[in-house]
Amino acid sequence: MTATNASHPLNPSRPTNAASLPSPCRSADSSTGLALTVRQTARPTGFPTPEHFRFAESPVPGPAPGTALVENLYWSVDPYHREMMDGDFELDAPLEGRTLGRVVASRDPALREGEIVFHRLGWRTHSVVRPEETRRLPHHDGVPLSAHLSLFGGTGLTAYVGLTRVARLREGDDVFVSAAAGGVGTATGRLARLLGAGRLVGSAGSAAKVAYLREQVGYDEAFDYHEGPVARQLAKAAPDGIDLFVDNVGGDHLGAAIGALRERGRVVRIGTVGQYNTPDAPPVLFDHADVVEKSLRIEGFLVSHYRDVQEELYEFAVPHLLAGRLALDEMIVDGFENIVDAFLSMLRGGNTGKTIIRKA
Repeated sequence: MTATNASHPLNPSRPTNAASLPSPCRSADSSTGLALTVRQTARPTGFPTPEHFRFAESPVPGPAPGTALVENLYWSVDPYHREMMDGDFELDAPLEGRTLGRVVASRDPALREGEIVFHRLGWRTHSVVRPEETRRLPHHDGVPLSAHLSLFGGTGLTAYVGLTRVARLREGDDVFVSAAAGGVGTATGRLARLLGAGRLVGSAGSAAKVAYLREQVGYDEAFDYHEGPVARQLAKAAPDGIDLFVDNVGGDHLGAAIGALRERGRVVRIGTVGQYNTPDAPPVLFDHADVVEKSLRIEGFLVSHYRDVQEELYEFAVPHLLAGRLALDEMIVDGFENIVDAFLSMLRGGNTGKTIIRKA
């Protein structure tokens, strides 16, 4: 899936409220000598709003010796940014995030002008980077550049590591995935199918997303968690139980899955997006005796600890993508000026697949 709409990039069914976010005075471009950064202005309580951000305009920076200037082309917005807003991001400083850009001026031979690189100094139109802060992208004919922020970026790597390293997926395992229509959820479903999973069940937040999971991603069953208790809907979708739960949400999804797991079932904890904006949410309720009596394993991980798996992901997934057995689930939003609105929309479930901002 690649959805783009230049006029109304976040929801084609309704006009974008241009007054909802403090907008830059003009578009940033190397030719004008102007650059834009997005900065956080305050710590949010609950869901962040446009007022928690501002665009700052400044001259395009010049590279110092040992660095290079990168003009950014694609930006990733991710759920973990919401956690960072609570204290990890410095106020009134440029935010950071996964980004792809072109080297336009270099003062280090390790960074060649014209080269496309991955780095994490995003949420700005231009970045000055050192070689150790970048990663060269492999060239695969037929692989879109955006894929290096979705299936072949941190999103896809998280799904692949969760299935192969943490869960150690076995052929025929029945799998339940929460937030299955998001970036990690769609990648998990597609990769699990190729890795030999049995029945795939996903939860999502709308009827349209449920249909997408069934008709496009390859889930055998999916349900809208708004339509009733998760435990009841999961029991209907997987009446014989599950072997593996890939959890992006936490809360009642986690409690329901523990109850549905079979003996020696596994839980892979990836995120708790359902609680990022509700810090006072009640604790997860489940029968703790299940963990012992069914010999369950619950394990979380950080994808940054598995960078060595990146090449393996390429080797596995690229042939499937080029052969048409694997597809990209991406929502492409055009224009850096829309990055904050895209982030806020993603936090409220406005995306299907991975949200990526593309330079207009």
